[in-house]
Formats: sequence, C-alpha cells, structure tokens
Amino acid sequence: MKKYKLAAILMIIHGCFMEIGGVLCMIPALLLGTDQFDIGQYFEFKLPYFQDNLYLMMVMGAIYGVFRLIGAIGLLKNRMWGLVLSVINCVVTIALMMFLLPAGIMDGILAGSALILILMGYYGDKKIA
Repeated sequence: MKKYKLAAILMIIHGCFMEIGGVLCMIPALLLGTDQFDIGQYFEFKLPYFQDNLYLMMVMGAIYGVFRLIGAIGLLKNRMWGLVLSVINCVVTIALMMFLLPAGIMDGILAGSALILILMGYYGDKKIA
C-alpha cells in the first residue's frame, strides 16, 4: 500500500511539473505571439519533427499530464482502473522517452521509478515458480 502511494506521488509530480508545467510555458508565447517568442531556443528535441512542432508537443504533454494525474488519483483511492492506467502511462512514457531527449531523461527516471513501485506493490513477494 505504501508503495502505491509513493508511486502516485511520483506520478503527480511528473504530471504537474513536467507535463502540465510545459503547457504553462506556452502561455507567454501565445500572449506575445509566436514570432516574438521562439520557444525552440529553450527546448531542443533530437528529432526534427518534434522540434518543428513544439506547440503541438506541449498540448500532447498536457494530455499526458492529465491522464497521469487521473491515474495517480485512482491509485491513491485504491482503484484497479487507476493501477492499470498508471501502468499504461508509465510503459508508454518509457517507450517514448528516448525520442524526447533531453526531457526524456527525467521522464524515464520518474515513470520508471513509479512503474517499479507499482509492480513491487502489486506482486509483492510472489515467486515465479
């Protein structure tokens, strides 16, 4: 039980600060106009497609952040759907983290830690055989 709560806290931190926080960075760009505020000078992704579509990436990050928060809340309330949604979020994040460097490093650390805690909490001391 304690591992689920710690995993949920990691997911809330990940969802709030990394994903939704990135969208809040978009507000000055929208207020000033994209021609005056080049967000690409602050964030650089290794894939040109992501770099060319940073604003869409921020919207996608907000969607991931909301799903991550919903999963974490479900996990805190001991709901099975929260556990499944959290595992899906963590696995997808780990699969995509290599394409989103340098931010993907922190994504991998937070999502990987949460996934390990969730799996340890679910399976506990069960043996394979």
